[in-house]
Amino acid sequence: LGLCVSRASASVLNLNCCLVLLPMCRVLLAFLRGSQKVASRKTRRLLDKSKTFHVTCGVTICIFSVLHVAAHLVNALNFSENYSEEFLALNAANYRGEDPRKLLFTTVPGLTGVIMVLVLFLMCTASTYAIRVSNYDIFWYTHNLFFVFYMLLMLHVSGGVLKYQTNLEEHPPGCFNPNKTLRQNVTVPKAFEEPFPDYTTEPFPEDLPVPEPFVQNSFMRICSEEPKFQSHFPETWFWISGPLCLYCVERLYRYIRSNKPVTITSVISHPSNVLEVRMVKDNFKARPGQYVILHCPRVSALESHPFTLTMCPTDTKATFGVHLKVIGDWTERFRDLLLLHANQDTEILPIFQQRRYPKLYVDGPFGSPFEESLNYEVSLCVAGGIGVTPFASVLNTLLDGWKCYKLRRLYFIWVCRDIESFRWFADLLCMLHNKLWQENRPDYINIQLYLSQTDGIQKIIGEKYQALNSRLLIGRPRWKLLFDEIAKCNRRKTIGVFCCGPNKISKTLHKLSNSSNSFGTRFEYNKESFS
Repeated sequence: LGLCVSRASASVLNLNCCLVLLPMCRVLLAFLRGSQKVASRKTRRLLDKSKTFHVTCGVTICIFSVLHVAAHLVNALNFSENYSEEFLALNAANYRGEDPRKLLFTTVPGLTGVIMVLVLFLMCTASTYAIRVSNYDIFWYTHNLFFVFYMLLMLHVSGGVLKYQTNLEEHPPGCFNPNKTLRQNVTVPKAFEEPFPDYTTEPFPEDLPVPEPFVQNSFMRICSEEPKFQSHFPETWFWISGPLCLYCVERLYRYIRSNKPVTITSVISHPSNVLEVRMVKDNFKARPGQYVILHCPRVSALESHPFTLTMCPTDTKATFGVHLKVIGDWTERFRDLLLLHANQDTEILPIFQQRRYPKLYVDGPFGSPFEESLNYEVSLCVAGGIGVTPFASVLNTLLDGWKCYKLRRLYFIWVCRDIESFRWFADLLCMLHNKLWQENRPDYINIQLYLSQTDGIQKIIGEKYQALNSRLLIGRPRWKLLFDEIAKCNRRKTIGVFCCGPNKISKTLHKLSNSSNSFGTRFEYNKESFS
């Protein structure tokens, strides 16, 4: 039973170790999404589940690794207690009663297996939500142990513990070996004491009395030679070599693509610990909703983080930018480096002083669900707090020109805690609102801003943000009424729902999107999820 369970769990592990790397091939996913190689929108939405798929494969690897280890512990005990000199080729133990711990710590499969269990334990525990939120560095560094895991996995399967019989024709299962039978003191008729031919399948003569142990369906196959065994060829190489090579090639391509630092043109410090970084890079192109990965060697030699683009380069300007919330060790050190010599909220340095900024490398861009927001006729965009950043690039794109896109109506809902979180984004909303009014399309965008705290609200109500005063609400949205109103105004249409915010809001929107309504309106749910 132990051998069967170990073999079965090993097959499941091979499959999942193969699949777990594919969702991490970000360039491949961005290519499939952006190049329209995948024509179906529903299929493209499945690409957005890459992180969920990766986590599912990881959990499956952990579960079946436990089964695999438990089965091999039983196997090690059985090899020790059931040692037999008749099958020396099949025995992993050297003698009866050998300490099973020797099999675990003195053999290549055993030692590599123990180290892989430790590596997998570190990766699994450091991937929990609590660790990722409290100390992202631990998650980052332990997750990069996957390369050690795969190298050990290739060594693990080369031990050749499990074997198969190579001479089934000469020694079929259940065949009669007369020499062995005589050695086992079994009573044999005198007729059987004569030398046996090497091989025969002829039935015994009817008048010859044959003992019961030698009778099987009126004839007996006789072995012509002793059984021979050989180690299984390691199948793991077939499973993981392709995805591993694909991932390594992509990492090399990303390294070459991002080895030149960007030029930081401005750093702007916004209220509520929000930092805006604007930069330029040669031949950099991106679509609204995509994200990039920032790497600053002076902050961390290996660590990097994804940030959604809030400003994309266009035909007329090459500048692109990100907004990042200063929360955690990495963003705090990054902010201190950028604003080390700045005493003002806004700093724009001339080109000859750009050397004062630390070197910053940009990897990307990569695809995200919000690329689809402009491909619906009607879209509902919901943001919570700093989750508004994915929509900033979409609104900036609409500010440059909206007529070339399929989108004809946009519902924008932003829920934030205090008024200061709202201020840095208010200018963009006002500019877009005024532009659409000038073009006689005030119904193009429906803006609703919700504040859960009323402190300081009088500061935002003024002439500068007059266009947003009537859209500023206190409290939280009544999501069911909101969906019913949107469905009533857009009968028999497909509406894209895009959310970037707390899980509570996300789950509510997902549930409402999947529920039916009496207006024939269909909601398709999309959620931001960095891979």
